[in-house]
Amino acid sequence: MPEFAWPWVFALLPLPWLVWRILGPVAPGLALRLPYASLSWNAGGQVSTRSLAPWLLALGWLSLLVAAARPQIVGPPQAQTRSGRAMMLALDLSGSMQTPDMVLGGQQLSRFGAVEAIAGDFISRRSGDELGLVLFGTRAFLVTPLTYDLGAVRAQLEGAEVGLPGTETAIGDAIAVAVKRLAGLPEQARILILLTDGVNNSGSISPQDAARAAKAAGVRIYTIGIGANRMVVPGLLGDRVINPSADLDADMLTYIAHETSGQFYRATDGNQLADAYRAIDALEPMPQQGREFRLHHELFRLPLVLAGACLLFGLLWSRWREAGV
Repeated sequence: MPEFAWPWVFALLPLPWLVWRILGPVAPGLALRLPYASLSWNAGGQVSTRSLAPWLLALGWLSLLVAAARPQIVGPPQAQTRSGRAMMLALDLSGSMQTPDMVLGGQQLSRFGAVEAIAGDFISRRSGDELGLVLFGTRAFLVTPLTYDLGAVRAQLEGAEVGLPGTETAIGDAIAVAVKRLAGLPEQARILILLTDGVNNSGSISPQDAARAAKAAGVRIYTIGIGANRMVVPGLLGDRVINPSADLDADMLTYIAHETSGQFYRATDGNQLADAYRAIDALEPMPQQGREFRLHHELFRLPLVLAGACLLFGLLWSRWREAGV
């Protein structure tokens, strides 16, 4: 059954009558002066030619109030199902993330290129989770607060550029920024996924202190160390093989994960990176019921059109009658 969202609008129903009572009707002698004394005003003709106008105006006013009261059909209650989990993604954008040592689908990519492809797909599959994004280099920045709008998180990831937050790596600061956003949530929901290819060499907070703070706040941290162990580099005397991940502090990432009851993953290529995200994606969600909502179908358009038509015809009726239309 239709119902009105703002039924109090109908209290304005007597407003035109009150205005008419306060201001009073205009006397015919003041409204029109006849040029000849022999001509007289035909009161009976006035009633017969204009009797429909007040009814049209009244119907128009009533229809306008009906439209303003927002008639609508309200659907049955529906519960919003959420996973109950909130994830912050902390991604390294230091200069070394440009290193082209990752292979994904047979193609050579930079480290950030692989992260953008695989983490973007991971984000798209997190329906029901709240996600947020922290990007860090020399400094750590909260780019996207926790939100159910996964499209916004992915758009921020796709718009990121290596080196934008600086060329060094502030892992401790990144953890601190994420923990601050997660600390107020239910303990079971607090998850941080930290991806880096280096060692902490910037920032005001050490990774160990940040990990202890995360543990105290009940935040589980899953760390991913990205970067190949072997890379062929051309030189003047021929090609040589180097380890592009020599600076990766795997022991520190393992400590952070172990201290917070998380897990450390090593990703030397795109497939291992995808495996790491799939392992995290396999975490069992904790269903919980959100607030109930109802779908509302607005019905104000029909009475609004009727009000416009009635008021227009009511105002023009007397002119049409005088013109003999």
